[in-house]
Amino acid sequence: MSYRLYVKEGCETCQLVVPVLAHLLKHADVTVFSQDNPAFPAGMPVEDDRELEHSWRDGIETVPTLICLDEAGTETGRTVGWDRSEWESLTGDGLDFGLPAFRPGCGSRTQDPGMPERLAARYDRERLHSRSVELADMEDDLEACFDRGWTDGLPVVPPTAERVMRMLTGTRRDPAEVIGAVPPDLAVCTVEKIAINAVMAGCRPEYLPVVIAAVEAALQDEFCMHGLLATTYYSGPMIIVNGPIRKHIGMNSKGNALGQGNRANATIGRALQLVIRNVGGGKPQGVDRSVFGNPGKYTYCFAEDEEGSCWESLAEEKGFDAGTSTVTLFAADGMQGIVDQKSREPESLCRSFAAGLRVVGHPKMVLASDAILVISPEHERVFRLAGWSKQDVKDRLMALLTIPGSELVAGAGGMAEGLPEKFKDRDLPKFREGGFNIVRAGGSAGMFSAIIAGWGASGSSGSTPVTRAIEL
Repeated sequence: MSYRLYVKEGCETCQLVVPVLAHLLKHADVTVFSQDNPAFPAGMPVEDDRELEHSWRDGIETVPTLICLDEAGTETGRTVGWDRSEWESLTGDGLDFGLPAFRPGCGSRTQDPGMPERLAARYDRERLHSRSVELADMEDDLEACFDRGWTDGLPVVPPTAERVMRMLTGTRRDPAEVIGAVPPDLAVCTVEKIAINAVMAGCRPEYLPVVIAAVEAALQDEFCMHGLLATTYYSGPMIIVNGPIRKHIGMNSKGNALGQGNRANATIGRALQLVIRNVGGGKPQGVDRSVFGNPGKYTYCFAEDEEGSCWESLAEEKGFDAGTSTVTLFAADGMQGIVDQKSREPESLCRSFAAGLRVVGHPKMVLASDAILVISPEHERVFRLAGWSKQDVKDRLMALLTIPGSELVAGAGGMAEGLPEKFKDRDLPKFREGGFNIVRAGGSAGMFSAIIAGWGASGSSGSTPVTRAIEL
């Protein structure tokens, strides 16, 4: 049997066990690694581990740590701190030197702030396969990201190896796992590549599983990311998050949910956009041919307010249970506000919503754009008090939005835009089956709701919303 012992001079418990160590060195094969002073313990053979490579490779979180090894050098047991009974069990020796039976250890230097990712970048660099970019001594790292075309027009966080290693602690997935091919260049995208862009977007590590799920959803055929990117329409990907992870990572589903101010909301949506840009090559005035775009193409992400809702969540409607965290990706335009301060009955409020939804894309556009209605708490209360389910609201809106073809054909209302004359005698729904969804979010004060219209090529000919479970 042999042993490895990790200590540091700044630890009182390590100093306490020096008599025990002196005894063990006489009777056993013990290698001592000191994290802060190779002269401690004094007068004993000590390996200098101030660079912490041995401590990192052995996964030391507390000192002292005593590790027992078999003849092949395989670990058979370990103990942390000073616990006389455990040390005696590992060494098979009586170790009563007048010491207390137990003393807790101290934090290993490997656990100092910033140290875990620094050591991982130094000693586990082979986990990262992306090309390293060396900057000149006088080159500003923020400007270097702009110069190399890695940004969305706003500054990004330079993705150093240490920051990427820290980001990867947010998932159990292998950095080399291939997620798919990102359009338009169909470049191979790995978990590592997503982590790099999550760093640049300003994400915290705990957001990474959400970003990965959003990328997975974007790469599903039915979402049609390439088509969405290349269209001249306004749209870009929008992320709606459901399930327990919303609260775990502190997402905003309440006041200003579609605005600025929340790090998770802001950076998760941005990370997806940066993956499309930096991995897939999708850049404005390149393959991205949008005439106007919309501000959501910087970042577009929010959480549904499930706790306050009287309805099932969007994820539950899509077949997931309430305990499953999900992302739903939607090909979204900007937001259109709906103000109705006076309706106290569902019928009146539905008519207000229907009037706003009628103009999505164009008042004569039907069976084209999908839409999401984000209902605020005050508007939802109208339906809650009347006992209306979410499906009741949908059904009534679909009835109100079934439009006579005579109002939709070209020339009707003095507008050249419109359908061919053959549709004049047909009643047509504004939205395709499954193309209209409702979520609850927003602040508790104000009788406002929001319409988020979708790409004009929604449905089977274009993009279909995709809901995907988040894998940690």
